Amino acid sequence: MRVERVLLLEGPREVEVIEECHCEIKLSQCIRVPALRTYYFETPYETVLDVGGCSRSKGAPEGFSCVPTKFDSALLETPNKVDVIQTVSACELKESCYRIPYVEYYYETVQHGDGVKEEKLKEIDVGRCLGGCTTGKRCLLRSPSDLENCYLWSERQSSSCVPQGYESHSFINQHGQIRTILSITSCLCQN
Repeated sequence: MRVERVLLLEGPREVEVIEECHCEIKLSQCIRVPALRTYYFETPYETVLDVGGCSRSKGAPEGFSCVPTKFDSALLETPNKVDVIQTVSACELKESCYRIPYVEYYYETVQHGDGVKEEKLKEIDVGRCLGGCTTGKRCLLRSPSDLENCYLWSERQSSSCVPQGYESHSFINQHGQIRTILSITSCLCQN
């Protein structure tokens, strides 16, 4: 798979281009697996990075998935600067909808008391919501004496894992403008 950068009206975006497909076996364990990405394809800056991923484990309890839990970063030399690419370093079985750390970097201008302006790199954990939400029937009323016995089932529509809470981070960017970035604090399943 290679990664191409395209410029859209909303700004630059990365698009993953699938070049070939293969079958994957489902592992019985939850482990980190290699995931190679090619950046700056067919340029002098072409680089292949193992960004990692998580195995699709079979036999996981319902509502749990093998998901990334620890991340690392790799520096990627580009025509204009150095990019920081987030990579997966560890995976665990987790409930299907949860927040993970996701760090983004911004230039911040700081005005010191003596009038000197300093440009610094600001690191913000903006977070991401990962996972999916279980579908199917849900028990609304269980027997008090036997929790395995369900009296009333509800049909549940498919839902997605979305941000629930946010926190804002404001700073002055390198152009002297106030910039506000929202970071995700929690996630939930929503129809």
